[in-house]
Amino acid sequence: MLAIAGGKGGSGKTTTTVGIAQATEGTIVAVDADRDMPNLHSMVGVERDERTFPRVKSHPTEPSISILPAPRGADDEAFERWLRTIAEDEVPAVVDCPAGAGPDAAVPLRVADGVLVVTQLCAPTLRDAAKTAAMARAVGTPVIGVVVSRSRIAPDAIGDLIGAPVLGSVPEGQSPVLSDASVRGAYKEVVAEIRPEGLI
Repeated sequence: MLAIAGGKGGSGKTTTTVGIAQATEGTIVAVDADRDMPNLHSMVGVERDERTFPRVKSHPTEPSISILPAPRGADDEAFERWLRTIAEDEVPAVVDCPAGAGPDAAVPLRVADGVLVVTQLCAPTLRDAAKTAAMARAVGTPVIGVVVSRSRIAPDAIGDLIGAPVLGSVPEGQSPVLSDASVRGAYKEVVAEIRPEGLI
């Protein structure tokens, strides 16, 4: 299980979760772990049903991708059990994590096998991305790399700040962003860097 994490909302976590799922060959499940502000389901155009733990949905245009919307009203223990069940499945999973450094954000980081940190090129987002990486390490999960969103460049200094290699940058795309050829190509390059880790 690969967690997609970042310190601030709007840093590109959800777009990166879906972009990586689209760029991965074979079946994969994209999971929304943001119980307070879920938006993975709406980005891909599936309904989030009323169940505490929603059923798996099919991506409307990408048959190899399954979508698991965020749970409703689950306590932390039940939420962690749910994520561990997904992690134990043979199908690779990529998880859209909540922003911030609270307990909600720590649960998926603790369950994941590795963390990919997403950031933009602005000082507050970079500082929060470094905190997210430190939190992942504090719960024993390795940070496999960094993706810079909405940028054509990814300075090496970002890797030094986060303490992990920069795996790529994803340019600002035309809407709908995940249909933009340059964005899709950037995520394919990121996936090629992640593949050797065996997480997807």
